[in-house]
Amino acid sequence: MLKKFAPILLLVFMLQILIYIPVSASVTFRNIAAQAAILADRETGEILFAHNIHTQHPPDSLNKIMTLLLAAYAVENDIISDHELITMTETAWYDITDESSSLGIEPGEVMTFIDLIYSSFVGDANEASNMIALRIGGSIDNFVRMMNDRAAEIGATNTHFVNAHGQFNPTQHTTAYDQFLIFNEAMRSLIFAEVSSTFRHVTEATEESEPRTITTSNSLLNQGSRYYLRHSISGKASNSYEGGRSLVAYADENDLSLISVVLGSYDNVYEDGATDIRSFSETLRLFAWGFDQFAWRDILKTTDLLARIPVMYGSGADFVNARPESALTLLLDESIPTEAFARHITIFSEESGEPLAAPINAGDVLGEVRITRDGHEYARIPLVANTNVNLSGVESIRREIVDMLATNTARNIMLILGGSLFIYFALLIRYHVVRANRLRRIRNAKNDIIRERHQGFHD
Repeated sequence: MLKKFAPILLLVFMLQILIYIPVSASVTFRNIAAQAAILADRETGEILFAHNIHTQHPPDSLNKIMTLLLAAYAVENDIISDHELITMTETAWYDITDESSSLGIEPGEVMTFIDLIYSSFVGDANEASNMIALRIGGSIDNFVRMMNDRAAEIGATNTHFVNAHGQFNPTQHTTAYDQFLIFNEAMRSLIFAEVSSTFRHVTEATEESEPRTITTSNSLLNQGSRYYLRHSISGKASNSYEGGRSLVAYADENDLSLISVVLGSYDNVYEDGATDIRSFSETLRLFAWGFDQFAWRDILKTTDLLARIPVMYGSGADFVNARPESALTLLLDESIPTEAFARHITIFSEESGEPLAAPINAGDVLGEVRITRDGHEYARIPLVANTNVNLSGVESIRREIVDMLATNTARNIMLILGGSLFIYFALLIRYHVVRANRLRRIRNAKNDIIRERHQGFHD
């Protein structure tokens, strides 16, 4: 019975992939067909889905992401010219086995550095990766040290490289989370972004070879593939017996920029012989779910008036409105209402107990607002004055006088005036005392004369 309906089931699956039907928000990925996976926002690093993201896994050809990152850095910083001619050496073939992915670039063949880059990343040529390592690092071992140092700088502390191309080695490992960090950092490079988004590249002819046409194994970029995703920007696929299929991919839709990492998936072969390459189909499911379920939501706007604060000495206004200094936009599951975020407002003047006084300029910081949900703090944003509040005329004059009197010059003038007034009053008092004494002497002299006359008359 199952065999009878298998073609129908396969057709339904293919139609879902081709028309890119978004997965319902109710779909979970607890049973994702991969050993590890992550879906995260490129801009914020917020993880939307996680499955064994810190579990170690063989990186395989994903090593070439770091190899391209270091090569792009060398070109962009003028360490190496992208058109520098590089001669393939025997050393570049020292660890290339019959099972290795190769373009057959022969020792002695001369290629441009940029063609080596495309051959390594797009064409999966392990000998090209080794030649890049030799040119940048001087030796493959030194280049591998550079790879590990750069991974540590990025924060990919659970990753260890032992070669430039990813051929299996039991001591070499990475994680889904580390691959997100590395790829996200690499996408800052214009050269990396260009190479990793290339579906087909044609190399220049050499004396040993006609131009090589190389195509990426990332089917998300292949318009002829049932796994083609029109929103896909770039990525890197890998496949090995030990690590299975893995895929790092970046896609952009509806103002969302998401990076997906799927490690260790294995093909599903149907009874009719059709094959589902799950590294691609699971990546499509993750992207469909992420773009359908998540969106940027406005939690705070700069036009929101969150507090009305009393103001002393204002001209025509006894309060000022406070608004957020910056907006807050979060990437949220569509099922989370914006009302679930609490606003905790602090007004500095209320905390200090000192009333807010004019003048106030629009943009002056008056407090802060904390945004929380379920005990988690998302942001602390300053609250600023929405408008100017000028000082009243009477208060302005009073303050000018106070300010003037508070200056050293004013204090000196007051001292001089005070001293002058003291001297003036001292002289005035002395004048009145002297005058009073003089008048008293004159009066006493007159009285003496009058007494003498009376006495002479009686005599």
